[in-house]
Amino acid sequence: MLLTRDEGLLALAIARHSISVYLHEGRKPSQGELWVPESGVFSEKRAAFVTLKKDGALRGCIGHIVPIEPLWMSISSNAISAAVRDPRFSPVGEGELGSLKIEISVLTPPVEIDDWRQFIAGEHGIILELGGYSAVFLPQVATEQGWSREETLSYLSLKAGLSPDGWKDPRARFRVFRAQVFGEGCGGSLGACEVSVSS
Repeated sequence: MLLTRDEGLLALAIARHSISVYLHEGRKPSQGELWVPESGVFSEKRAAFVTLKKDGALRGCIGHIVPIEPLWMSISSNAISAAVRDPRFSPVGEGELGSLKIEISVLTPPVEIDDWRQFIAGEHGIILELGGYSAVFLPQVATEQGWSREETLSYLSLKAGLSPDGWKDPRARFRVFRAQVFGEGCGGSLGACEVSVSS
């Protein structure tokens, strides 16, 4: 089930407020503090990624591939993790929050494919698994980087710690998924932002 525009706005508000509370008070906010209704899409178990960008550059990205908790919790916990637990970056500082743009990807369950040629770059997110190594790209990564299908798979292999041709190994397993993406058009106050929605 796709989220509506208003639900997308709420998802972004949940993410931003969760980061703010954690940075200022060192705790996760409650469901009530996040204005989350008791029922509806936010109470469903859904997987989500939260991506943070600053001046157009990645500042953090953390998420779940499979649903393990209600959507609001997935957004809240992954927003905090993207801000302070992404090992590729130093933790976000309190003064940075206003300059960050938040993007949320709500995922469909991953489905295994028999052949890498079934992967559609820019439309599918993809998971590569080979010999204990694994990596994932969200659907928008290939589009943002201008990569072809083969280029996406090569960079995915490198991300997994394999050679660029690792994806060609006949033992490689692939799973694909789709995502509905909500993104802020600016940092700072959510009310001043444009929200883009794609799926």
